[in-house]
Amino acid sequence: MSAFSDRHLRLLLAGAVMIAAIAAALVFSGVVPPYYERQFDDEDFGPAVLHLRLADFDDLSGWLQDDPGPALEAFVRSCERFEAMPPDAPANPLENLGFDDPELTLSGAVADWLRPCAEARALLVSAYSDPGGRRGALRAFFEFHFTPVEIATLREPLSDGPARRADPKIDKTGVFTGYFEPVYEASRAPTEDHTAPLLPRPDDLVEVELGRFRDALKGERIAGRVENGRLVPYAARAEIEAADPAGLAPLAWLDPNDLFFLQIQGSGRLVFEDGSAMRVGYAAQNGHLYTAIGRVMVDRGIMPLEEVTMQSIRGWLASAAPQAAQNLREQNASYVYFRPLDEVDPALGPLGAQGAPLTPGRSLAVDRRYHALGAPVWVDIEPVEANGQEPIRRLMIAQDTGGAIKGPVRGDVFWGSGDEAGAIAGAMNAEGRMTVLLPRRLAERLPRKYLRNAP
Repeated sequence: MSAFSDRHLRLLLAGAVMIAAIAAALVFSGVVPPYYERQFDDEDFGPAVLHLRLADFDDLSGWLQDDPGPALEAFVRSCERFEAMPPDAPANPLENLGFDDPELTLSGAVADWLRPCAEARALLVSAYSDPGGRRGALRAFFEFHFTPVEIATLREPLSDGPARRADPKIDKTGVFTGYFEPVYEASRAPTEDHTAPLLPRPDDLVEVELGRFRDALKGERIAGRVENGRLVPYAARAEIEAADPAGLAPLAWLDPNDLFFLQIQGSGRLVFEDGSAMRVGYAAQNGHLYTAIGRVMVDRGIMPLEEVTMQSIRGWLASAAPQAAQNLREQNASYVYFRPLDEVDPALGPLGAQGAPLTPGRSLAVDRRYHALGAPVWVDIEPVEANGQEPIRRLMIAQDTGGAIKGPVRGDVFWGSGDEAGAIAGAMNAEGRMTVLLPRRLAERLPRKYLRNAP
């Protein structure tokens, strides 16, 4: 009996070892996923840095279905800004990719963009026998002159942490929001409904581009006023709104909530009692960081995060007691000043940060530390309910910036003017991917060590 048991025990042990070996081989080969994979905390990894991958146009889902015509028109408008600059000037003087390497650039010099600009302008005025042929020709233009580079972030495991043997974390997605050009009723003088002044830039406001003083600070700016020979912080929203505006000659008077949202959007159209209108755009900002009052509302328990939209915030402000609404608005210390946009064609969108008119659904606000204004960007964004059930996959042009737009994979889509555009913009808070199209001569100069799939 003992011999019989020992023999069976040896057979069982041998079989167990064989099964374990087969299972291990299957797991390590990727055929079978591991039953348990250790999860690490965010603090086990270092800070996120820019991560790049050379892509093909075949990698861009929806590329063949998109009509690149509106994007090409927007690109040509941006080209006017490039063509007004010296060819050897940096295309993005605010670029700061986070690496101390002058050879790494996603914007290059103005000269890198001039040939694609010239070809785009010629293509735009060419005649085509049918719309399909035109779309194909425009698509071929981008495929010939540009190289897609997928933008992502990478976080290395800390060398002395529990994740030190883990793979780096690569995140290809970021947040995409929307903005629009609102239309608001306004008055030339204060009224019972219009009590908030729309202020022009004050003479004592000084804006400083810190990159002019330190290369490491490119893309960073501050604002203030000079006091006894020193630059001190400018007044915050609460102090500005409490001061007498008479000395600043307000451009118009609005409902306080309308003014607040106009400052968030950065531009708008005002309609006065007599039917006349004024278009206004960004002139300056007081230098204080932007605070999203939706986050403040969540922190205060006013509404849950999943219910926060522009529309829900506006609804709460409109129904709240005036003092409570004012208190919430003042949590955002950032304050924007405006100027009339008399020079802008009424048929076109407002001016973006590049100085080019924005195109609805095709102009994108980005972080200028990473992206050149004027660069074509392919986006792949999850569906936005107010815009339908399909993903947003299309070619856009980086033409604007924003105080809340921070990071390499972060975008703000311009949706146009009026209530319909506002409904989409206000509801948009979606995950998406970003692939920038770089001029071929610029892409060829990218150092291979920063590209995931470079030889």
